[in-house]
Amino acid sequence: MKTIVVHQELISDAQELPKLCPFGAIIAHDNSIEITEECRLCLICVRKGPKGVFTLDAGQTVAPKIDMSQWRGILVYIEQHGDHIHPVSLEMLGKAQELGAKSNQPIYAVMIGTNLTERVHALFSYGIDTMVVYDNPAFNYFRTEPYTAALHDAITQLRPSVVLVGGTTNGRMVAPRCAARLKTGLTADCTFLDIQPNGDLDQIRPAFGGNIMAHIRTTRHRPQFATVRYKIFEAAKKLTEKEIQVVSVFKNKPTVLFQELETAKLSSNIKILQEEAKGVGTYIEDASILIAIGKGVGKASAIPLFEELALALGGMVACTRPLVENGWMDPRKQIGLSGRTVKPKLIITCGVSGSVQFAAGMNSSERIIAINIDPKAPIFKTAHIGIVGDVFTIIPQLLSHLQGKGMKHAQ
Repeated sequence: MKTIVVHQELISDAQELPKLCPFGAIIAHDNSIEITEECRLCLICVRKGPKGVFTLDAGQTVAPKIDMSQWRGILVYIEQHGDHIHPVSLEMLGKAQELGAKSNQPIYAVMIGTNLTERVHALFSYGIDTMVVYDNPAFNYFRTEPYTAALHDAITQLRPSVVLVGGTTNGRMVAPRCAARLKTGLTADCTFLDIQPNGDLDQIRPAFGGNIMAHIRTTRHRPQFATVRYKIFEAAKKLTEKEIQVVSVFKNKPTVLFQELETAKLSSNIKILQEEAKGVGTYIEDASILIAIGKGVGKASAIPLFEELALALGGMVACTRPLVENGWMDPRKQIGLSGRTVKPKLIITCGVSGSVQFAAGMNSSERIIAINIDPKAPIFKTAHIGIVGDVFTIIPQLLSHLQGKGMKHAQ
C-alpha cells in the first residue's frame, strides 16, 4: 500500500509544512511533522515541499495484519433530508439487525444534518444500540467534505466491523472516500449480504457488466464497507415495547452521542447557491405494478398501448436500457444495473429479452409475468409465468378483458 514517508532529519521549518496540504493531513509538532489518515496521496507535498522531506513509498507487498477483535458492530449510515429519512436507510437497518443477530454484534447508526431531534427519536424502535449524531447548521445542505469527515469521525469512535451505506447519490460520494481514508475495501451495489462467524462480510454483486456475480470478502482490513441500492432488502421492522423489553440486545432507547467536529472539518469548496425541490412524483421504485417494455416493442409509437395497460392496472410503465438510449423513454424509467432497482407486487415484461443486467434490477418482484415471441428468451428463466406470443396480439386482448371487467383507469 502506497504511503508518504517523512524524513524528519531534513526538516528546517516544520510550522510552514502544513500549508502544503489542501486536506489538512500534515500536522506540525515543534520541529517534526505527522501525516494523518486525512492524506489523499495527492503528492502535492512530494512535488512542492522541500527537497527530500517527503517521498512516496510503494508500500508492502503483504498487507499488515489487523487486530480484528478491535473492530466490532454493524454501523448504518442514516441518510436524511428535511424531515425525511431515506427508505434505503431503513432497509440497511433491517439487514444490520439480521447480521447483528447472526454474529452477536451491536447495531450502530450515524446521522448527519440539522435539527435532527425528531428524526433521532423516530429511530428508537429499530433496535439500535448506539447512535452518533452530528447536528450542526453546517450540515444543512449535503456537501461531500463535511459529511465524509463526520462519517469518518463516527467510525473512528465506534470502530465497527461493518459499515452499510445506501447506494444513493450521496452515499456513493461519502462511502468510498471514508473507505479510502481508512485504507480498507468497499463493495458497491451489493445484491446479497451475509456474515461469517469470524466477522467477515460476504458481499455479492454483479461484475463484468452483470455477466457474473462476484463473491467478495475483505479478510485483512476493517471496517468492511458495502453500499446497497434501494429496494434490494426488506425494510427494518419496528420493535414493540414488549419485544424491546424481552430481547436483551436491544434497549428502550439507544445510547445517543451528540458530537461536534472541528471547525476546519466543516469547511468545503462547495458553495450552495440555491436549492430547488425536484417536486413530488411517483417513481418506478415505489410502484406496486409495473409494465416493463423492451426493444421488442419495435418503435416509440407503440408505447401508448402499454401506457394504457399501466393505467388500467393502476401501475406505471418502465423500460430497458435500449429504449432510453433511443430517446424513447426517460432515464428515470429504466430498470437494471445502469438504471433503477424495483420490487413491485406485479411486473409484466413486454418484448424484454431479459439480460442479466435487467434481471438484476427486478428479480425480487413478487410476481413476474413475461410476454415474448421468442420461447428461448432469458426472461423466461426469471419469470413466474411465461407467455410465448406477440405482445401486440396479447396486450389488446388483455385490455379488452380488463375494460369488460370495469377495471379501466383503476387506481
